[in-house]
Amino acid sequence: MLDEVATALPQGDKAVAGGIEAAKAVAVRDRAQPAPDSPFTESREAGQEPESLWETLDRTSNAALSRMTLGTSPVALMMDTFDWAAHLAMAPGKRLHLAERAISKSWRFWSYAWRAAFDPETPPCITPLPQDNRFEHPGWQRWPYNLIHQSFLLQQQWWHNATTGVRGVSKRGEAAVEFGARQALDTVAPSNFPFLNPEVIETTAKEGGDNLRRGAQYWYEDTVRNLTGAPPEGSEAFRPGEHVAVTPGKVIFRNRLMELIQYSPTTAKVRKEPVLMLSAWMMKYYIMDLSPHNSMVKYLVDQGHTVFMISWMNPGPEDRDLGMEDYRKQGILAALDVVNTVVPDTKVHAVGYCLGGILLTITAAAMARDGDRRLASITLFTTMTDFTEVGEMAVFMNPSQVSFLEDVMWQQGYLDGKQAAGSFQLLKSRDLIWSKMVREYMLGDRQPLFDLMAWNADGTRMPFRQHSELLRHLYRDNELFQGHYRVDGRPISISDIHIPIFSVAASRDHVAPWRSVYKLHLQSDASELTFVLTTGGHNVGIVNEPGHPRRKFRIATLTEGQRWPNADDWLAQTPQQQGSWWPAWQDWLGSHSDGMVKPPAMGAPDKGIAALCDAPGTYVHMR
Repeated sequence: MLDEVATALPQGDKAVAGGIEAAKAVAVRDRAQPAPDSPFTESREAGQEPESLWETLDRTSNAALSRMTLGTSPVALMMDTFDWAAHLAMAPGKRLHLAERAISKSWRFWSYAWRAAFDPETPPCITPLPQDNRFEHPGWQRWPYNLIHQSFLLQQQWWHNATTGVRGVSKRGEAAVEFGARQALDTVAPSNFPFLNPEVIETTAKEGGDNLRRGAQYWYEDTVRNLTGAPPEGSEAFRPGEHVAVTPGKVIFRNRLMELIQYSPTTAKVRKEPVLMLSAWMMKYYIMDLSPHNSMVKYLVDQGHTVFMISWMNPGPEDRDLGMEDYRKQGILAALDVVNTVVPDTKVHAVGYCLGGILLTITAAAMARDGDRRLASITLFTTMTDFTEVGEMAVFMNPSQVSFLEDVMWQQGYLDGKQAAGSFQLLKSRDLIWSKMVREYMLGDRQPLFDLMAWNADGTRMPFRQHSELLRHLYRDNELFQGHYRVDGRPISISDIHIPIFSVAASRDHVAPWRSVYKLHLQSDASELTFVLTTGGHNVGIVNEPGHPRRKFRIATLTEGQRWPNADDWLAQTPQQQGSWWPAWQDWLGSHSDGMVKPPAMGAPDKGIAALCDAPGTYVHMR
């Protein structure tokens, strides 16, 4: 049937026809080996032609279309826009209010323009939002640039009023329309055009255009690197094992999904309970072992902890069917078995970062349900367990968008790290795309790469099945929060976890908004829940070494039986402290440990757990 469809396609439709050839093997495999519990296989009636053939055509077509839409579902976009427009059309009061706002803003603008023509010190009629730094240069306060940027800010504010507060529009749809309007406005912001940007004009005149020459060179280099898949310039100075991820240790275990690193002790005695750390499988683990001065691993080892680290392999197309259960069993559970072999009869402090924290939470809940008491505590970094409010990530959680993304991942077999990074950049496009473009390509000012930037460019892939399960079961259906998420065929509940929990959120996190992370209080029945809110974003908030200036955090502990305050009350009543939260966490780990002991041996050679190679191992180098 696929051959007939491919023959019937127009000769010019190479994207679809080419995809069908690659998809035939997948369709044959799916029919030969059906997975009853898989979300990708539907039941078939006897005598019916398998629907997977037609699904294959649909998936291939959507995957081809995604190349033109940058992964955005046009159906989702049209539905959200129609939902907003239709409700706005039936809201005469809202339209009159918008008309009144337009007249009011026009009056404010022309009044400002008249006064500013005679008095250059006239206060602006509108100021940018606190996080908007595009118009900080003094040149924006001079004519005509003051009128240009004031007009833009007023229009931006009006469009925000127009896309929000329309009665009847769903919360997710409103967020999508507001997000789309903001993306369009950020694209045409006057700061993005060299002939409208006074800073670019002044720099060009001062340097005789040399800034534009450097910017063109930077643009060419970046384009070549993007097309060839090469890492960004300067990343060679941050190779794992040479410049970053240099904390001494040994890989003592390896399977298909991960390598387990045991780090060498630096103290005469160590705390009895070891620490097992796992990052998100979409990131290389060494964000927790960057340069020696900001390595969380080195900090813990120097404080007398025995540390183990999971280093995930980088999946390829052949790993498309790996799912959450594979990562749970062959990842954290396999690592726990090895740690228990090296340090027998001892509980473990487990640490999960982002998606790794979600996997850890699922694992801890399943262990608690089944009576497995091997965990002493769990620490969660920027980890959401309730996906009701995921901030602007909700834009990508529309059922149409989820299906569209699945089709894209289905064809290539994985979610590429660059694709995921592109989605996250869109969430902060003003800073991560447009302001960066102005700074580097127009002003010719490229900041040298540093370790966290180099790590951020060294992403990994996510298997198709696991990505789909994550989107459907967690982000879209919120099964973990609702108690519907199944492990080994039975539902799990976070309320079954009674061991101490340490949860860290970041105030400027656009991936895991801190108020959503805080909702762990609604689910937890832990004996003790310590919540930390640190300054910074998703990564900077965690790479928060002591001695770094301008770092602050809030911390409070809720014990079993105490009433929990809502997020705003917690923020108001929890005092802010100067410095890094790392020492507070280390003290917390120490308070939940049973004294100091002699460091364990590296691995357990007599039990088949021997050193395979030096840290950082081999999986961290997979491209």
